[in-house]
Order: sequence, then structure tokens, then C-alpha cells
Amino acid sequence: MTDALIRSARDGDVDGMLAIYAPIVTDTAISFEEHPPDAAEFVRRVRAIRQRHAWLVCVADGDVLGYAYASTFHPRAAYQWTVEATVYVSASARRRGVGRALYTSLFECLKLQGCQTAVALIALPNAGSVGLHEAMGFAPTGVLPRAGYKHGAWHDVGYWSLALGDTHQPAAPLLPEELADDPRWERAVGTGQALLLQ
Repeated sequence: MTDALIRSARDGDVDGMLAIYAPIVTDTAISFEEHPPDAAEFVRRVRAIRQRHAWLVCVADGDVLGYAYASTFHPRAAYQWTVEATVYVSASARRRGVGRALYTSLFECLKLQGCQTAVALIALPNAGSVGLHEAMGFAPTGVLPRAGYKHGAWHDVGYWSLALGDTHQPAAPLLPEELADDPRWERAVGTGQALLLQ
């Protein structure tokens, strides 16, 4: 995929991201949402998350192949160094390294910000997601039985975690706007790019 590019998400990417996300909502229990958000709501979500963390897309020939972002794990101050990581890949681009490339870039951005732990919540069963997360270094930390009910069945949710840092007395994580003019931010965003060329 020599023409694929990882970059920060823009408002204009929303239709492509929704094309990936909407069938996941309507056809699976991977997302516990009942109805896909409309474009305006999705734009609101992207803008809100980008105030605190990266939201990245992988695009090729104008098409969105996948996206990844980090969101606040819990609003209390003691959790500010922990994020929830999320990645979605188009059905046509799966098993081509897109998820791994996006996560590689996302985690470099999070490390630059000073985040210490990434958490992934996976509705089970989902062998593909479990495989990706464990390949990226996530370790299983527990299962919440019957956490959600969708499509006529109860679903467990598994928790996985990944250490991003080991700072004993961390400073508050930097915000993306504080790193906007720092060349390290763009390098972090592009870190996963090399994986798309393999």
C-alpha cells in the first residue's frame, strides 16, 4: 500500500469513517451503540477527542481505510495518564497492517503527550481485535461478564492494557495544541507509515 497515508483526521473524513463504523453498529456487537451517529454527531466526537488526544486516519486514493483514537478513560484527575484506545478498519482493508500502523502512530503520540497506560475494551467474542491488541503488546487484565445486551444476546467485555511509560511522578499530559508546532508530533503521527510499505 505505497499510496496509503496516516494523518490527523479532518472533518472531511467523517463520511469515510462512518462508512466503516455504521455497519459495525448495525450488524455486530463490536460496538454497543444501537444506532449509528449522523455526520454532525461524528464531527462533534472527532473535534472533542482531538482537544485532548490524537484521532488518526489511514487514507489511500481518497478513501478512509481505517481510523484510531484515544479517549479519556475516566474523568477523575488520577486517571488523566490513562486512555482508552480504539481502532476500526474497513472490511476491505483488514489483515493488511492498517490497524497495526494506526496504533503504532497513535501510541507514539500518546507517549509524546506523557500518557502512561492505554486500555482497550473488547466486546467478546472478537478474535480479530484480541489478536491485534495482543500483537501490539496489550495484556489481558480481566473480563466483565454479561456487560452488554445487543442483538438478542448478552456479551462479555474483556479488558486489555498496554504500558506506554513508567514515570513515577508524571507531569500533566500535554494537549495536542501544545504540541501542534513541535516537529516531534508530526513524526509521531507518521511513525506507523513504514508498516504500510511492508
